[in-house]
Amino acid sequence: MSNLTENALNAICPYFTMFPLEYPTKILKKLKSESPVVMDPFCGRGTSLFAARKFGVDAWGVDSSPVAVAIARAKLASCESDEVIELAQNLLSKAGDFQLPTSDFFKWAYHRDTLSQICKIRHELLNIQHETDASVVLRAVCLGALHGPLTKSIDTASYFSNQMPRTFSSKPDYSVRYWKERNMKPPKIDFLTVVSKKTLRLHGLADKVSGSFQQILHGDSRLAESFNGSRRDFTTVITSPPYYGMRTYVQDQWLRNWFLGGPDYVNYSIDEQLDHGGQAVFAASLGKVWSNMALSTSDQLRMFVRFGIIPSAKVDAKKLFLESLESSGANWKVVSVRNAKTADEGKRQAGQMKSNSTASSEFDFHVLRV
Repeated sequence: MSNLTENALNAICPYFTMFPLEYPTKILKKLKSESPVVMDPFCGRGTSLFAARKFGVDAWGVDSSPVAVAIARAKLASCESDEVIELAQNLLSKAGDFQLPTSDFFKWAYHRDTLSQICKIRHELLNIQHETDASVVLRAVCLGALHGPLTKSIDTASYFSNQMPRTFSSKPDYSVRYWKERNMKPPKIDFLTVVSKKTLRLHGLADKVSGSFQQILHGDSRLAESFNGSRRDFTTVITSPPYYGMRTYVQDQWLRNWFLGGPDYVNYSIDEQLDHGGQAVFAASLGKVWSNMALSTSDQLRMFVRFGIIPSAKVDAKKLFLESLESSGANWKVVSVRNAKTADEGKRQAGQMKSNSTASSEFDFHVLRV
């Protein structure tokens, strides 16, 4: 079985800045015999959680983005593929009241029949009474299929939309102008066909999982209350905070956020989880997260952190991270610092960031609480 098939669940909905699976996998391979409890305070699309799932390790995650939480929860869900497909069929058959967006973007992005199916599922998932593993997976599958490139034939379509990137949502005005200039009409895509195809590819979906999707919490990791309900005895933090200078995570996922109940336009006023207003305030902001990590009741706490900057920021990433540790008020010992881009597991992340920067912009840190 190819790694592509084996890890299809991890790729259920790609981000622009995807955390490479090889990084947490390498760490957990070494620590598995110790039965670690993993915490990821910036869990994003849940790659660390997926790695923990593969090793049978208990894992928890927190993220401030509803899109991230929805995707990450699928990494700790367990159900048969048929349950997901049957749920989609049942939700489509309901006679719920829903409305279609009327902006030019949605008229050009989706065939009206396809958009109707999307909006029906959106409405039903937003109003679902009892969240299940199947509904968690269905929501993530829909997010992953919401936009992406066209194929030569409708029969091979993997996405619902007109031509779009698959990792981020292009902005409405740009998209409409692009489609109009090329006279690209949205194809009529059958919702269930795409959902079924994507769901059936999710190898290992029915495998037993340590824990549940409820271990992914929606919150701001700078706030201690965001960890209410999570295990407090986590032993191992594996994470990758938002890179310094990267301010558009929320806006780049605006269309997926709409599917989860957000506005049908790009909201530029949404605050990010970390403050990017300067190096000192960013370090202090990130330090609050490390302070919360230090509250673990475990006798020993290790952190493995991949951290970097976007090329245009022109900041010393290593210095900035060390400043964040110092600002946390906890006692940390840096065990090792490695240039992430010299490692195979660093290349995919760097490629996703489209980085032309020097090798000093992205590092892997191993830190102990002392």
